[in-house]
Amino acid sequence: MIFNSFEFVCFFSIFFILYWFVVNRNLKLQNLVLLVACYIFYAWVDWRFLAYLIGSSLLNYYLGIYIEKSTKPGVRKVLVYIGLIQGVGGLAYFKYFNFFISSFNDAFNFLGSGLNLQTLHIIIPLGISFFTFKTLSYILDLDKGKMKATHDWVVFFAYVAFFPTIVAGPIDRAKGFIPQLEKKRVFDNEDATHGLRQILWGLFKKIVIADNCASFVNQCFNNYHSLPASTLLLGAFFYTIELYADFSGYSDMAIGIARLIGFHVTKNFNFPFFSQNIAEYWRKWHMSLTSWLTDYVFTPLSIAFRDYGKLGLALAIIINFTICGIWHGANWTYVLFGFMHGCYFIPLIIAGTMNKKKKAAANKTVPSLKEALNMLGTFILVMLTLVVFRADTIKQAFQFYHDLVSPSLFSVPVLSIFDTHKSKVLAILAFIFMMFIIEWFQREKDYGLQIDFLKSRFLRWSIYYAAIIAIMLFISKQETFIYAKF
Repeated sequence: MIFNSFEFVCFFSIFFILYWFVVNRNLKLQNLVLLVACYIFYAWVDWRFLAYLIGSSLLNYYLGIYIEKSTKPGVRKVLVYIGLIQGVGGLAYFKYFNFFISSFNDAFNFLGSGLNLQTLHIIIPLGISFFTFKTLSYILDLDKGKMKATHDWVVFFAYVAFFPTIVAGPIDRAKGFIPQLEKKRVFDNEDATHGLRQILWGLFKKIVIADNCASFVNQCFNNYHSLPASTLLLGAFFYTIELYADFSGYSDMAIGIARLIGFHVTKNFNFPFFSQNIAEYWRKWHMSLTSWLTDYVFTPLSIAFRDYGKLGLALAIIINFTICGIWHGANWTYVLFGFMHGCYFIPLIIAGTMNKKKKAAANKTVPSLKEALNMLGTFILVMLTLVVFRADTIKQAFQFYHDLVSPSLFSVPVLSIFDTHKSKVLAILAFIFMMFIIEWFQREKDYGLQIDFLKSRFLRWSIYYAAIIAIMLFISKQETFIYAKF
């Protein structure tokens, strides 16, 4: 069940009525209805996933209570380790076990041993990377005394399984989210209006831009060996836009849906393509994951390596981003992707500019030439690195790079691989340009359609209807969200 499906509309409509009009006067009952809805949403994909989700929630719920009660440091440490082993071990088994076996076989085959260990038929639970990071942060924050354990199992289970964010985030921390479950929620018209507009903006990015870029991207990467470099470059550009529009579109919809039911979840994107360097880009891209890794991976590593100066800082960042790459999935391409991004920080570390924050075109409409070139350079760097992220193998990525360095880079791109007339390509490029323009002027806001400043009701509704019409005209086959597989 995905947000842009008829099934979800029916599901959410029924839930919304029950949640706000039937059980709204009883907080415990309202939370219970929310929990049931979360489990129905989750089980819709495959009911077998539900057992692991409930089991993980149950274990961490009791671990949290006993960690808080424990007065013996040794016992407390054991309890924390149990939570860490369950979380990291679950990820290692479901996402990486077959990857380890295959890599082990490849290493021994390379040495000529002919080892052939069998892989297992493992089904990866939906959203495991996201809800596992929720439970891990809960246990670690309790251990550090940053929050109190919740003794209401419905509240904790609903936090872990919260359906708007369980598939692809954002990754909310218990410290900020659980208090929202523990207090009475009242329907807020202004919040609901923001939620609906943010959902509409997310749908526009997902359906009009991401899904229509996908068909070109898939054809391009499937036939890269027979296409000119200009088409490959266009494919890399379209994939960069597809990934952003798809993932940020999901985040917008998740945040909007959460606002409709009275919750404020973590902002996940802050217009990252207007970043002037790679450090700023990661402060604005997948912000909930970046902040999670910063708090629980990078900060402990930087403290451990602090005696080594800039070398230690660089090492901490490279390890941090390599883990970020591995988090995405069991493929060496993700490992290389994370490692490359970690290495991009080295010039900033040497120059001492990694933590410098400067908004592009602050209080101005147009960026300076230097700012524009910095943004363009960062975008190109990200775009080229995403070739590795999208490729099936490292060999394919390197061949893609090899084919990019060709005189055919200056030829006219081949658009015939697109599944429809080239006018659609031009229309999509126009919508991409429109998205950039809207987000540039809205870069100080939370989302693109936050247009309260327009006093004309007619103008605002004209924009909303234009977005709806574009969605209806350009809707293609339903594409699942890219980050749902992570």
